[in-house]
Amino acid sequence: MTKVKAYGTPNAASDLSEMHIERRALNPDDVQIDILYCGVCHSDLHTARNEWKNTIYPSVPGHEIVGRITAVGDQVARFKVGDLAGVGCMVDSCGHCPSCADGEEQYCESGFTGTYNGPVFGGKNTFGGYSQRIVVKESFALHITHAPDLLAAVAPLLCAGITTYSPLKHWGTGPGKKVGIVGLGGLGHMAVKIAHAMGAHVVLFTTSANKVADAKRLGADEVCISTDDAQMAQYANQLDFILNTVAAPHKLDPFLQLLKKDATMTLVGAPAEPHPSPEVFNLIFKRRQLAGSLIGGIAETQEMLDFCAKHGLVSDIEMIPMDYINSAYERILKSDVKYRFVIDMKSLG
Repeated sequence: MTKVKAYGTPNAASDLSEMHIERRALNPDDVQIDILYCGVCHSDLHTARNEWKNTIYPSVPGHEIVGRITAVGDQVARFKVGDLAGVGCMVDSCGHCPSCADGEEQYCESGFTGTYNGPVFGGKNTFGGYSQRIVVKESFALHITHAPDLLAAVAPLLCAGITTYSPLKHWGTGPGKKVGIVGLGGLGHMAVKIAHAMGAHVVLFTTSANKVADAKRLGADEVCISTDDAQMAQYANQLDFILNTVAAPHKLDPFLQLLKKDATMTLVGAPAEPHPSPEVFNLIFKRRQLAGSLIGGIAETQEMLDFCAKHGLVSDIEMIPMDYINSAYERILKSDVKYRFVIDMKSLG
């Protein structure tokens, strides 16, 4: 076991502050990663403040990790010391259930082990990327092929990137498809970039008129102000797919009405309180579907990273020092970031 510096909180009411945590000694199939950058996800805030009522304390968030391999176990074959590597939302799964066998560890029937906050269905705590170093199984580490000067902006791909890439791919986004993206935050701005790179016609739905120009810069073909009933009416029955990235409760019916027959709206935002229940007739009269999606498996996450590297995609970020994290959380609640905070881990010391 090795003690390392980290930033975390002992309870839901306390700010995050410096602490020390223990990292395990290397197992034969482990890699040790010195963390260079860690993205800040809304899930970090939900967990630190126990908004999902499942937090294990002390809590050290962070699951958008980019760093450099500094040690490897004697059975490691895919990485060597000096390689760049990423760690996303998972660090383990059962490995033998049907979902794991399909390479979709995020749907592990026994519950995957989160990079922080331990196994989904309860167990020993795990500590995330707001720390100097992490030790993970080789099979849950990702290769980073972006240019070195882009590494900070790559970090959010490990959650925001895969959370949007996976459903866009699963529901067939591509040329000839008209795809709606709801919300232009940390997830939404990556959804716009990825859907555009996949060749879809992208319509961004936002409540903020001041985001129109930015949405088009990021790759949206059209922008609709979702509080304007006249603008929304223009898209009725027009969309092949909608990816809803908003992490706050809101009415889903206005967006369901925009779907074609047999089309799907998929939710990836995870609000602390439920959405208002949708009107069933908006589903049954067009055989529409309301679905959800959770990150992606390790193989698909690597595929996403390679896709983003090929197309020159990274997150739009604001770099912060570690001791700014509590202020960053307050700004996230106000949607005051374009579009993802990333911590420069050198600032931890």
